[in-house]
Amino acid sequence: MITEALVRETLSIVKYPGFSRDIVSFGLVKNVGVEGGDVTVQMSLATNDPKVPQTIKTESEAALRRIPMIGNITVRIDIQAPPQAPAAGSAPMAAAAIAGIKHVIAVASGKGGVGKSTVAANLAIALQQSGAAVGLCDCDLYGPSIGLMFGANERPMATEENRIIPIERYDLKLMSMGFLLDDSAPAILRGPMVTKYTQQFLRQVEWGNLDYLILDLPPGTGDIQLTIVQTVALAGAVIVTTPQEVALIDARKAATMFQKVNVPVLGLIENMSYFLCPSDGQRYDIFGNGGGEREAARLKVPMLGQIPIDIPTREAGDRGQPITRADETSAVAQAFRKIAQQLQQKLAS
Repeated sequence: MITEALVRETLSIVKYPGFSRDIVSFGLVKNVGVEGGDVTVQMSLATNDPKVPQTIKTESEAALRRIPMIGNITVRIDIQAPPQAPAAGSAPMAAAAIAGIKHVIAVASGKGGVGKSTVAANLAIALQQSGAAVGLCDCDLYGPSIGLMFGANERPMATEENRIIPIERYDLKLMSMGFLLDDSAPAILRGPMVTKYTQQFLRQVEWGNLDYLILDLPPGTGDIQLTIVQTVALAGAVIVTTPQEVALIDARKAATMFQKVNVPVLGLIENMSYFLCPSDGQRYDIFGNGGGEREAARLKVPMLGQIPIDIPTREAGDRGQPITRADETSAVAQAFRKIAQQLQQKLAS
């Protein structure tokens, strides 16, 4: 006998074009009607690409035809326009708070490779360990890494209202493009689609009530950063750099961008600040010395902390347990807890 459950199970083999995730778990299937052997499926999705609904319709009909004794098949798709980026020269969209979230903090850098995601992950853990309710959103659509750092590779589910349920690890709520793509699958996105996914991660995820939502931004000052600063009321931004001048130049640009759009820069974190030799305790300034302090003084923002570079921090991130949780007594974990305390005090005042 053909049932609604059988129809939904059959449709769960149909993947959303470009993703490894199926259309049922994405929440696209809104209603299923069964009358005798005849089946009617109502779907809804937001896209500007006409090929996407046509592909879904064709593949859904082909999948349903495999059901024995099935009769007439009707697949209807309600197509809605996704959120668009503002046109060139138009006024910026109004920044608004995210319901249920007290403070949204952007972790940014002008340059890649400075350990920004490591900082975002450990900062989120440190805030959670203080008793706060915390979420972490990986806004780097092209190079997502939060899933790896938290040992999470499952696919998020969707509610009946087509809202995404975040993955939970270590009492944190997580969202990342990495949860939607296979490890080897690239995110091939242009401006409007980047805006769409960024907005979905922020507005269509069931974050619930949080004290802090940490946004792990990609490097630079591109579409994703502009979308966030124009549409989300940020409590402030934390700039991550390393001590050498080539990183400080780009950190300066990132800080200036936030200042121009009236987002307060909460402070600067100097990552990979120095290396302490485990055998003799001698300090080595691999990337130079004092660059972060000088830049913080130039920007007139607080120097929140200096994070040493060490092997356990890398190993902890690779095995899916940030060092602030894996070894709470380590120098790196203690540094992140001090930074978290400073941010909490600053935002509370």
